[in-house]
Amino acid sequence: MRALIATARPRQWTKNLLILAAPGAAGVLTHPRVIGQVALAFASFCLLASATYFVNDVRDRHEDRLHPKKRSRAIAAGELSPAVAFRAAAASLVLGLLLAWIVRPELAAVGAGYVVLTASYTLWWRRLALLDVGVISAGFVLRALAGGIATGVPVSHWFALTTSFGALFVASGKRHAELLAAGRTIGSRPSLGTYSRGLLRALLAIALAGALASYCVWAFAKSGHSPWGELTTLPFALWLLRYARLLKDGAGESPEAVVFSDRLLILATVLWLGLFVLGIYAGH
Repeated sequence: MRALIATARPRQWTKNLLILAAPGAAGVLTHPRVIGQVALAFASFCLLASATYFVNDVRDRHEDRLHPKKRSRAIAAGELSPAVAFRAAAASLVLGLLLAWIVRPELAAVGAGYVVLTASYTLWWRRLALLDVGVISAGFVLRALAGGIATGVPVSHWFALTTSFGALFVASGKRHAELLAAGRTIGSRPSLGTYSRGLLRALLAIALAGALASYCVWAFAKSGHSPWGELTTLPFALWLLRYARLLKDGAGESPEAVVFSDRLLILATVLWLGLFVLGIYAGH
């Protein structure tokens, strides 16, 4: 059971908090019905994500055994058999799609699209430079759309752009950190051979600028007569710049570890969240 839970990667479920974004920005998260819809949608995408992790680790078990960190994964270490992992993946997939269908059939369609996208990434896209980070970004956009579809809240084009560029920024940072470590790591990612530090830094600069510009447009358009929404652009910019600084030092291979360990990132997140909530509810 411990090996199953570890392979499901519950720490990665924090990415699915993006499902809260659209209903949160619309100010409807206080409605009991919406809370139930969001909870089921979140659980659904956690199960769907875990299903892809099970399959991914089975496929990568031979490469993972050559990696200094990944060799401790349960399947690579022989603690969990591929047959059990496949059964767990099938159960997670069915249950995840069922939960999504209970919320809305359209959400189940988005969930199925997410599974197809992540499965195709495992099979093909992760070996192709630029396309790999593009597919990762698309996965985050689908999470944002899932939150809107689950609750009937329309997703702004500018918000979708912010999500796309933000995901591209984090994914490019992950590749940058992996490229820096590739010289020291056996069994590194296949697509890294077609990346260069210059290309990734250019991609990071484009993604950072795109995320900040699209967020500013979205925040100012949404704020109306309240200054709080506009002020969220300051901690948002601070967060991006701080993360970029950490990437320069070689961090970013495990984005969730960086986000939850750096005090300045945590402070920027708390400030942004506080101002964001004020912007939504101060006038209500």
